Amino acid sequence: MAATSVVVLDRGNNTTCTVNLFGATVVSWRVNNQEQLFVSKQAIFDGKRPIRGGVPFVFPQFGDWAFGPMHGFARIARWHVEKMPERLPSGDVEAIFSLMDDDFTRSMWHFQFRLTYRLILREKELHFNIGVYNPSKELTFSCQMLLHTYFKVPDVRRCQITGLHGCMFIDKSRDGVMYQDTREVVTINECTSRIYQNTMQEHIITNVVSGRKMRIQKYNFPDTVIWNPWAELAKEIPDLGDDEFPNMVCVEAGRIATPIVLLPGTAFEASQILQVM
Repeated sequence: MAATSVVVLDRGNNTTCTVNLFGATVVSWRVNNQEQLFVSKQAIFDGKRPIRGGVPFVFPQFGDWAFGPMHGFARIARWHVEKMPERLPSGDVEAIFSLMDDDFTRSMWHFQFRLTYRLILREKELHFNIGVYNPSKELTFSCQMLLHTYFKVPDVRRCQITGLHGCMFIDKSRDGVMYQDTREVVTINECTSRIYQNTMQEHIITNVVSGRKMRIQKYNFPDTVIWNPWAELAKEIPDLGDDEFPNMVCVEAGRIATPIVLLPGTAFEASQILQVM
Protein backbone atom coordinates (compact mmCIF):
# COMPACT_ATOMS: atom_id res chain seq x y z
CA MET A 1 0.00 0.00 0.00
CA ALA A 2 1.11 3.57 -0.63
CA ALA A 3 2.94 5.31 2.19
CA THR A 4 0.12 7.87 2.29
CA SER A 5 -2.18 5.18 3.68
CA VAL A 6 -0.38 5.32 7.02
CA VAL A 7 -0.74 7.95 9.75
CA VAL A 8 1.93 8.19 12.46
CA LEU A 9 1.42 9.68 15.92
CA ASP A 10 4.85 10.64 17.26
CA ARG A 11 5.23 11.73 20.88
CA GLY A 12 9.04 11.96 20.76
CA ASN A 13 11.45 9.76 22.73
CA ASN A 14 10.87 6.95 20.18
CA THR A 15 7.24 6.61 21.28
CA THR A 16 4.98 6.26 18.26
CA CYS A 17 1.71 4.79 17.05
CA THR A 18 1.17 3.87 13.39
CA VAL A 19 -2.32 3.56 11.92
CA ASN A 20 -3.01 1.99 8.53
CA LEU A 21 -6.12 3.64 7.06
CA PHE A 22 -7.13 0.23 5.71
CA GLY A 23 -9.39 -0.74 8.60
CA ALA A 24 -7.94 2.09 10.73
CA THR A 25 -5.74 -0.76 11.95
CA VAL A 26 -3.17 0.23 14.57
CA VAL A 27 -0.18 -1.68 13.17
CA SER A 28 2.51 -0.46 15.56
CA TRP A 29 2.78 1.00 19.06
CA ARG A 30 6.31 1.65 20.22
CA VAL A 31 7.18 2.84 23.73
CA ASN A 32 10.81 4.00 23.98
CA ASN A 33 11.37 2.17 20.68
CA GLN A 34 9.98 -1.13 22.01
CA GLU A 35 7.20 -2.61 19.91
CA GLN A 36 4.20 -3.64 22.04
CA LEU A 37 1.95 -5.12 19.35
CA PHE A 38 2.32 -8.33 17.38
CA VAL A 39 2.05 -8.22 13.58
CA SER A 40 2.68 -11.44 11.68
CA LYS A 41 5.74 -11.53 9.43
CA GLN A 42 3.32 -12.98 6.86
CA ALA A 43 0.68 -10.26 7.26
CA ILE A 44 -0.76 -9.19 3.90
CA PHE A 45 -1.05 -5.49 3.12
CA ASP A 46 -2.99 -5.70 -0.15
CA GLY A 47 -5.89 -3.42 0.81
CA LYS A 48 -8.29 -6.36 0.49
CA ARG A 49 -7.63 -8.83 3.29
CA PRO A 50 -7.61 -7.86 6.97
CA ILE A 51 -4.20 -7.18 8.49
CA ARG A 52 -2.98 -10.07 10.68
CA GLY A 53 -2.00 -8.32 13.89
CA GLY A 54 -1.96 -4.95 15.59
CA VAL A 55 -5.45 -3.81 16.59
CA PRO A 56 -8.08 -4.74 13.98
CA PHE A 57 -11.45 -3.00 14.48
CA VAL A 58 -14.34 -5.50 14.60
CA PHE A 59 -17.76 -4.04 13.59
CA PRO A 60 -20.72 -4.59 13.15
CA GLN A 61 -20.35 -8.36 13.73
CA PHE A 62 -17.97 -10.51 15.75
CA GLY A 63 -17.06 -13.89 14.23
CA ASP A 64 -18.86 -15.51 11.31
CA TRP A 65 -21.42 -13.32 9.58
CA ALA A 66 -24.15 -14.44 7.20
CA PHE A 67 -24.18 -11.12 5.31
CA GLY A 68 -20.49 -10.36 4.88
CA PRO A 69 -16.92 -11.13 5.92
CA MET A 70 -15.94 -12.60 9.26
CA HIS A 71 -15.68 -9.91 11.96
CA GLY A 72 -17.57 -7.42 9.78
CA PHE A 73 -16.44 -4.77 7.32
CA ALA A 74 -14.78 -2.08 9.47
CA ARG A 75 -11.39 -3.83 9.42
CA ILE A 76 -11.41 -4.02 5.59
CA ALA A 77 -12.90 -0.60 4.83
CA ARG A 78 -10.85 2.50 4.08
CA TRP A 79 -11.28 5.00 6.92
CA HIS A 80 -11.03 8.78 6.70
CA VAL A 81 -8.70 10.99 8.70
CA GLU A 82 -10.95 13.33 10.64
CA LYS A 83 -8.03 15.03 12.39
CA MET A 84 -4.35 14.55 11.59
CA PRO A 85 -2.03 13.88 14.57
CA GLU A 86 -1.85 16.96 16.75
CA ARG A 87 0.10 17.63 19.92
CA LEU A 88 -2.09 18.48 22.92
CA PRO A 89 -1.02 20.93 25.66
CA SER A 90 -0.11 17.88 27.79
CA GLY A 91 2.46 16.81 25.18
CA ASP A 92 0.31 13.82 24.22
CA VAL A 93 -0.62 13.31 20.56
CA GLU A 94 -4.17 12.85 19.28
CA ALA A 95 -5.60 11.74 15.94
CA ILE A 96 -9.22 11.06 14.92
CA PHE A 97 -10.49 8.66 12.24
CA SER A 98 -14.00 8.04 10.96
CA LEU A 99 -16.06 5.61 8.91
CA MET A 100 -19.54 6.18 7.50
CA ASP A 101 -21.90 3.95 5.57
CA ASP A 102 -21.31 3.88 1.82
CA ASP A 103 -22.15 1.62 -1.11
CA PHE A 104 -19.62 -0.96 0.12
CA THR A 105 -21.06 -1.22 3.66
CA ARG A 106 -24.69 -1.00 2.49
CA SER A 107 -24.12 -3.94 0.15
CA MET A 108 -23.88 -6.06 3.34
CA TRP A 109 -25.65 -4.05 6.02
CA HIS A 110 -28.53 -1.72 5.11
CA PHE A 111 -28.01 0.82 7.87
CA GLN A 112 -26.70 4.33 8.14
CA PHE A 113 -24.00 4.72 10.78
CA ARG A 114 -21.04 6.87 11.72
CA LEU A 115 -18.01 5.56 13.63
CA THR A 116 -15.45 7.88 15.18
CA TYR A 117 -12.15 6.54 16.48
CA ARG A 118 -9.99 8.82 18.59
CA LEU A 119 -6.47 7.71 19.52
CA ILE A 120 -4.33 9.46 22.10
CA LEU A 121 -0.67 8.52 22.47
CA ARG A 122 0.72 9.21 25.93
CA GLU A 123 4.16 8.52 27.40
CA LYS A 124 3.42 4.90 28.29
CA GLU A 125 -0.24 4.64 27.29
CA LEU A 126 -2.40 4.36 24.20
CA HIS A 127 -6.03 5.47 24.53
CA PHE A 128 -8.77 4.26 22.17
CA ASN A 129 -12.05 6.19 22.28
CA ILE A 130 -14.86 4.94 20.05
CA GLY A 131 -18.24 6.42 19.21
CA VAL A 132 -20.92 4.87 17.00
CA TYR A 133 -23.88 7.02 15.97
CA ASN A 134 -27.16 6.11 14.25
CA PRO A 135 -28.13 9.09 12.05
CA SER A 136 -31.29 7.40 10.73
CA LYS A 137 -34.67 9.03 11.35
CA GLU A 138 -36.57 5.72 11.53
CA LEU A 139 -34.36 2.62 11.65
CA THR A 140 -32.94 1.03 14.81
CA PHE A 141 -29.88 -1.21 14.45
CA SER A 142 -28.01 -3.61 16.68
CA CYS A 143 -24.31 -4.40 16.37
CA GLN A 144 -21.30 -5.92 18.07
CA MET A 145 -17.95 -4.17 18.44
CA LEU A 146 -14.51 -5.26 19.56
CA LEU A 147 -10.85 -4.23 19.49
CA HIS A 148 -8.99 -7.38 18.39
CA THR A 149 -5.68 -6.44 20.05
CA TYR A 150 -2.65 -8.66 19.37
CA PHE A 151 -0.04 -8.20 22.11
CA LYS A 152 3.58 -9.09 21.44
CA VAL A 153 5.03 -11.47 24.04
CA PRO A 154 8.30 -13.44 24.32
CA ASP A 155 6.43 -16.68 25.21
CA VAL A 156 2.65 -16.87 25.63
CA ARG A 157 3.04 -19.89 27.95
CA ARG A 158 4.60 -17.59 30.56
CA CYS A 159 1.83 -14.96 30.47
CA GLN A 160 -0.81 -14.63 33.15
CA ILE A 161 -4.00 -12.63 32.59
CA THR A 162 -6.01 -11.17 35.48
CA GLY A 163 -9.59 -9.89 35.64
CA LEU A 164 -11.34 -13.10 34.50
CA HIS A 165 -11.77 -14.89 37.83
CA GLY A 166 -15.30 -16.25 38.25
CA CYS A 167 -16.42 -15.12 34.78
CA MET A 168 -18.55 -17.24 32.48
CA PHE A 169 -17.10 -17.86 29.04
CA ILE A 170 -18.15 -19.38 25.75
CA ASP A 171 -15.46 -21.81 24.63
CA LYS A 172 -15.37 -21.60 20.84
CA SER A 173 -12.70 -24.31 20.67
CA ARG A 174 -15.11 -26.72 22.43
CA ASP A 175 -18.30 -26.33 20.37
CA GLY A 176 -19.36 -23.09 22.05
CA VAL A 177 -20.06 -24.69 25.45
CA MET A 178 -20.38 -22.25 28.38
CA TYR A 179 -18.04 -22.66 31.37
CA GLN A 180 -17.02 -20.68 34.43
CA ASP A 181 -13.36 -19.84 34.95
CA THR A 182 -12.40 -20.29 38.61
CA ARG A 183 -8.70 -19.52 38.18
CA GLU A 184 -7.26 -16.41 39.84
CA VAL A 185 -5.18 -15.87 36.70
CA VAL A 186 -5.68 -17.28 33.23
CA THR A 187 -2.79 -18.98 31.46
CA ILE A 188 -2.60 -20.28 27.89
CA ASN A 189 -1.13 -23.67 27.07
CA GLU A 190 -3.32 -24.80 24.16
CA CYS A 191 -5.54 -23.52 21.35
CA THR A 192 -7.68 -20.90 23.11
CA SER A 193 -10.76 -19.10 21.78
CA ARG A 194 -12.94 -17.85 24.59
CA ILE A 195 -15.55 -15.12 24.93
CA TYR A 196 -15.55 -14.10 28.60
CA GLN A 197 -18.66 -12.23 29.72
CA ASN A 198 -19.02 -9.42 32.26
CA THR A 199 -15.31 -9.26 32.86
CA MET A 200 -13.61 -6.83 35.22
CA GLN A 201 -12.80 -3.38 33.89
CA GLU A 202 -9.08 -4.03 34.20
CA HIS A 203 -6.85 -6.84 32.98
CA ILE A 204 -3.13 -7.18 33.56
CA ILE A 205 -1.02 -9.38 31.29
CA THR A 206 2.31 -10.41 32.79
CA ASN A 207 5.54 -11.18 30.91
CA VAL A 208 4.91 -9.06 27.84
CA VAL A 209 7.81 -7.34 26.03
CA SER A 210 10.98 -7.20 28.18
CA GLY A 211 9.21 -9.09 30.98
CA ARG A 212 7.00 -6.09 31.78
CA LYS A 213 3.27 -5.96 32.51
CA MET A 214 0.52 -4.57 30.29
CA ARG A 215 -2.58 -3.05 31.84
CA ILE A 216 -5.84 -2.95 29.88
CA GLN A 217 -8.58 -0.69 31.20
CA LYS A 218 -11.93 -0.73 29.43
CA TYR A 219 -15.18 1.20 29.60
CA ASN A 220 -18.52 0.02 28.14
CA PHE A 221 -16.81 -3.12 26.82
CA PRO A 222 -18.24 -5.81 29.13
CA ASP A 223 -16.73 -8.78 27.29
CA THR A 224 -13.14 -9.95 26.78
CA VAL A 225 -12.05 -12.42 24.13
CA ILE A 226 -8.86 -14.42 24.70
CA TRP A 227 -7.40 -15.99 21.56
CA ASN A 228 -4.32 -17.92 20.53
CA PRO A 229 -4.49 -20.40 17.63
CA TRP A 230 -1.69 -22.67 18.93
CA ALA A 231 0.37 -24.90 16.62
CA GLU A 232 -2.36 -26.88 14.84
CA LEU A 233 -4.60 -23.96 13.89
CA ALA A 234 -1.64 -21.68 13.12
CA LYS A 235 -0.74 -24.05 10.27
CA GLU A 236 -4.17 -23.42 8.74
CA ILE A 237 -3.83 -19.61 8.84
CA PRO A 238 -2.01 -18.58 5.64
CA ASP A 239 -0.97 -15.11 6.87
CA LEU A 240 0.47 -16.39 10.17
CA GLY A 241 3.82 -18.17 10.38
CA ASP A 242 3.66 -21.71 11.80
CA ASP A 243 6.11 -20.76 14.55
CA GLU A 244 4.71 -17.33 15.47
CA PHE A 245 1.91 -18.32 17.87
CA PRO A 246 4.14 -18.31 21.02
CA ASN A 247 4.90 -14.61 20.40
CA MET A 248 1.33 -13.34 20.49
CA VAL A 249 -1.70 -13.21 22.72
CA CYS A 250 -5.00 -11.61 21.79
CA VAL A 251 -6.84 -9.97 24.69
CA GLU A 252 -9.79 -8.26 23.06
CA ALA A 253 -12.15 -5.79 24.74
CA GLY A 254 -15.58 -5.71 23.20
CA ARG A 255 -19.32 -5.90 23.34
CA ILE A 256 -20.39 -9.31 22.05
CA ALA A 257 -22.82 -11.18 24.33
CA THR A 258 -25.36 -8.36 24.53
CA PRO A 259 -25.24 -6.38 21.28
CA ILE A 260 -25.37 -2.59 21.18
CA VAL A 261 -28.88 -1.40 20.20
CA LEU A 262 -29.02 2.10 18.73
CA LEU A 263 -32.35 3.84 18.29
CA PRO A 264 -32.59 6.55 15.61
CA GLY A 265 -30.45 9.57 16.51
CA THR A 266 -28.64 7.87 19.41
CA ALA A 267 -24.98 7.05 20.05
CA PHE A 268 -22.84 4.57 21.97
CA GLU A 269 -19.37 5.21 23.35
CA ALA A 270 -16.70 2.82 24.58
CA SER A 271 -12.98 2.99 25.23
CA GLN A 272 -9.85 1.12 26.23
CA ILE A 273 -6.52 2.26 27.63
CA LEU A 274 -3.37 0.20 27.19
CA GLN A 275 -0.58 0.99 29.63
CA VAL A 276 2.95 -0.39 29.81
CA MET A 277 3.70 -0.83 33.51
